[in-house]
Amino acid sequence: MPEEGRPKVLIGGGGVAAVEAALALRAIAGERPSIELCAPRSEFLYRPFAVGEPFGAGNVLRYDLRNLTERFGASFRLGGVASVDAGAREATDRDGERIAYDYLVLATGARALWAVPGAETFWGVADEDAAGRAIHRLRAGKLHDVVFAVPDGPHWALPPYELALLTAAALERAGVTGAKLTVLTPEDAPLGIFGRRVGEQMRELLAGRGIGLIAGAHPVEFSEGRLRIAPGDPVATEAVICLPRLEGRRIEGVPHDERDFVPVGEGGRVAGVERVFAAGEATDFPVKHGGIATQQADAAAATIAFDAGLGPEPEPFDPVLRGVLWTGAEPRYLFGRLSGKHGEASELSAEPLWPESEIKIVGRHLTPFLAGVPDAEGRTV
Repeated sequence: MPEEGRPKVLIGGGGVAAVEAALALRAIAGERPSIELCAPRSEFLYRPFAVGEPFGAGNVLRYDLRNLTERFGASFRLGGVASVDAGAREATDRDGERIAYDYLVLATGARALWAVPGAETFWGVADEDAAGRAIHRLRAGKLHDVVFAVPDGPHWALPPYELALLTAAALERAGVTGAKLTVLTPEDAPLGIFGRRVGEQMRELLAGRGIGLIAGAHPVEFSEGRLRIAPGDPVATEAVICLPRLEGRRIEGVPHDERDFVPVGEGGRVAGVERVFAAGEATDFPVKHGGIATQQADAAAATIAFDAGLGPEPEPFDPVLRGVLWTGAEPRYLFGRLSGKHGEASELSAEPLWPESEIKIVGRHLTPFLAGVPDAEGRTV
């Protein structure tokens, strides 16, 4: 049971949003809340550099989640949240054990699923990644025509552009000529979520690197050298590398939409359920990015602290998109606002646009925290 006079915050999940929520609560409320992370695995994966693995330019960092939680004074439970009884303020883990809470944050992430039959999927984990092997075949001259595709649905679209740009740079360094690279996206403009200006700049960047673009279409199926798209005629190519399709993780007792994502309102509150919050890929927010996940986690933590009388009134949620685009040469820095409150506020720049701009996920608390913590192999962010 929660301790008398010390509210217990249970955080379901063990990813970026979960750790950021715990760190934000500690920063706002100090030691006053009791914090427990309940996750289905004991490993925290930091994936933003995964896109560089096929090129020897980055790695997935792996941390022991129990050790991380000890560092910020939280407890860890292996199991994951399976169901919620909001009336009783209890969650049930996957082993059937009931866990009492005063506040619950669901940061359970999303399920990554195969999106396009016949295509290679970029899972973001090297030892599972046939996409990386396809890129190596390009560099060896065994492939000559590849489409990098963004599927329909909520996602973070940067990796296909990075894979195409990094591949083009690697082919140039290797002296491989004649390869055809194309990016296909459902957006009307490349990385259009950042705004019109970024879309125009991305078109110029891709064209300057000899990379083709098919915008306003999503991939459907790849078979016998033809990628079926909608709308449009099939595209002839030798291989397709695609992001996975994302779906939420359904939790009994928690509302969800048709894709099993949790609907959230201001401050990360789950619609129609008291004292339950959600952050990150688990939510129905359409952009699935670690930086947005940390902002959602900060908003939920601030709202919980205020409700519990442990912090000031929170600021309204005003999501900011920041992205570091690896190009194979100098990186590009992307900035955009999603709220529409600031007009056309988007930029793609060769110059850093924020402090610590080499970090691909900007988390107010997570970024400085991980900077001083080595992963299982002694690497740091």
